[in-house]
Amino acid sequence: MRFGVFYELQLPRPWEPGDEQRLFHQALAQVALADKLGYDYAWEVEHHFLDEYSHSSAPEVFLAAAAAQTKRIRLGHGIKQVIPNYNHPARTAECLATLDIVSNGRVDFGFGEGATRLELGGFKIPAREKRAMAIEAAEQIANMMALTPYPGFEGKYFSMPCRNVLPKPVQAPHPPMWMACTNRDTIKIAASLGVGALAFSFVDPAEARKWADIYYGIIKSDECVPAGHTVNANIAMVSSFSVHRDRSEAIRRGHEGFEFFSYALNALVAHDTVPGRTNLWGEYLKLRGNRTEEVIADVEGISGRASGIGTPDDMRAHLKALQDSGIDQVIFMQQAGRNKHEHICESLELFASEVMAEFTAEVDARETRKQAELAPHIEAALKRKNWMQPLADGDVPVVRASVAKAQVNQ
Repeated sequence: MRFGVFYELQLPRPWEPGDEQRLFHQALAQVALADKLGYDYAWEVEHHFLDEYSHSSAPEVFLAAAAAQTKRIRLGHGIKQVIPNYNHPARTAECLATLDIVSNGRVDFGFGEGATRLELGGFKIPAREKRAMAIEAAEQIANMMALTPYPGFEGKYFSMPCRNVLPKPVQAPHPPMWMACTNRDTIKIAASLGVGALAFSFVDPAEARKWADIYYGIIKSDECVPAGHTVNANIAMVSSFSVHRDRSEAIRRGHEGFEFFSYALNALVAHDTVPGRTNLWGEYLKLRGNRTEEVIADVEGISGRASGIGTPDDMRAHLKALQDSGIDQVIFMQQAGRNKHEHICESLELFASEVMAEFTAEVDARETRKQAELAPHIEAALKRKNWMQPLADGDVPVVRASVAKAQVNQ
């Protein structure tokens, strides 16, 4: 099993001068620490206009800064908003390839569509068509990175003429592709497209097993027709994260922030908001009250407890259950609400020193076995793909200059 860290860059109110700057630099320091400690991935989301819940609107900039401060950890867009209203596909391809170059081939390309009216309405995206828009764009972004030149495209949601999209990524033909998933239906879609599933729902091991069975069942079936030029057969699942040798202290440090993450996400989808004025943190605290000690009392009597918030033994049981369910990567949600930077770093260090090695020791052998098992299915899937054909030299169109030759020669 591999491990990642995940960033929404949450900043609950009230906001003081310097808070955003501090938040960003602390998150970068955490990624640098995770790199040194042996974590495999750092995932950064893209959201727009979501006060408090996510101040991460330019993940390509954050990940570029992280690339400069790290050596081995993979840098994942988890996710990049690919609908053309957000980001033109050619610009997304250019940014991905540039980041892949400056990071020496460490980029993963997760794509998504957005879920809130704040985002969709802000960019005038029709909610009912957002998924189709995202899938159309993601496939063309892969083509732009892989083909020289890109032949051009006339689609339902965007079009562009033949151009050579530059630069090209280090990872050929393009970085591994993933899709944001929140339920069984989106797990099915990710598998049908041959992309990794970034499961941003908190599910128990039994449900995780069902998701894995569905996903890998489709990867092995005729339903899998890759969106990209490769198949990335992997499931990554997000988990809460706060580790301390004293379970009660782990809960005090992490439970409130994790609970706020879920509350804010639901509120942004289901509640009316006033841009720049709605106070999600204040609403959450009013509803929550002082529940932390109650939660501690509730869990102390539970034997064999498995959770991402607790002791190293709690974490071992939690991860073993997810590993047995068929999950390939667990992504830790450690920066949420008002979780403190020093506590996050301490959790990262304790997990790395006492738990991580038990789950990473066999990862290479496990992945080799999985690749051998899936190889014939992936080969068959790639044969089913309707490939965009490269242009022969004589078919590449001439782009006429905007100034007539006669004028140039004068």
